[in-house]
Amino acid sequence: MSKVLLEHIRKFISLTPVLTLQIPGYFERLEVGKKEILLPANHLCDHLFFVERGCIHAFFVDQRGVEKSIQFALENWWISDYQAFYKKKVTDATIQTVEDSVVWSISREKYTALLKDHPEMESYFRQMYEIGYGAVITRLKYLFNYSKEEIFYNFSEQFPYFVQRVPQYILATYLGLTPEYLSKLRAKRRS
Repeated sequence: MSKVLLEHIRKFISLTPVLTLQIPGYFERLEVGKKEILLPANHLCDHLFFVERGCIHAFFVDQRGVEKSIQFALENWWISDYQAFYKKKVTDATIQTVEDSVVWSISREKYTALLKDHPEMESYFRQMYEIGYGAVITRLKYLFNYSKEEIFYNFSEQFPYFVQRVPQYILATYLGLTPEYLSKLRAKRRS
């Protein structure tokens, strides 16, 4: 099992030796290449994904056929369509790697068993959902309160590693910009 995932869990809850030994049995390690799909749209969302190494994004395709990124996950982040996972529904999002990645996947069945067998993991996942919800609220505040240019500059200052790692066309859709406009903003900033 990933020491990275265990260390991440330890940041939020105490792990007993028994729990440390048993957690690995609930997860599956996936080594996935760049642009591989972990979960396609229009399929049952029955997995959560923890990124040990790499970058993953979730996106939907709008009515014009344009991909719109709605969520990212880098190292030590979780990603899924949480609403569809919770409601045991089909997702309209696609979850795809942006770069070669190592991911730990837990199925709904094993997730339910993990929480039943080890109730202390409820606290860990609750904290992950709270952090994720907070990130969504922050993103919405950006979209409502800032101009397109301010969104990019604020995002670049807060998350420079994203701007360096994520392809421009994906970053643009996440920020609600066109790739062309993002390119102009980057050029303007360099000059």
